[in-house]
Amino acid sequence: MENPYVRSPTLDTVLMVERSIEENSGEYNRTELWKHLPRKVMWQTFLVILDYLENINKIAFDKEGKIAYIWNPKLTKLLRQRKEIL
Repeated sequence: MENPYVRSPTLDTVLMVERSIEENSGEYNRTELWKHLPRKVMWQTFLVILDYLENINKIAFDKEGKIAYIWNPKLTKLLRQRKEIL
């Protein structure tokens, strides 16, 4: 059962966090990134966003807990052009 107190992030907030991760890839852990966001975000909402971005393979965490942006749109475009995918 899900926690009823978890907030659902808006698309604007998700994109803001994603941009921050992309710009600072590999520099910050969760807490440091949260403190360096351009706008305040509730911690629970921030964790929901990180979980979402990790599940769709846009970010990954190294063994030190640093967040890296791993999304590669050029590779995705090439893969979508393959006959097997169509």
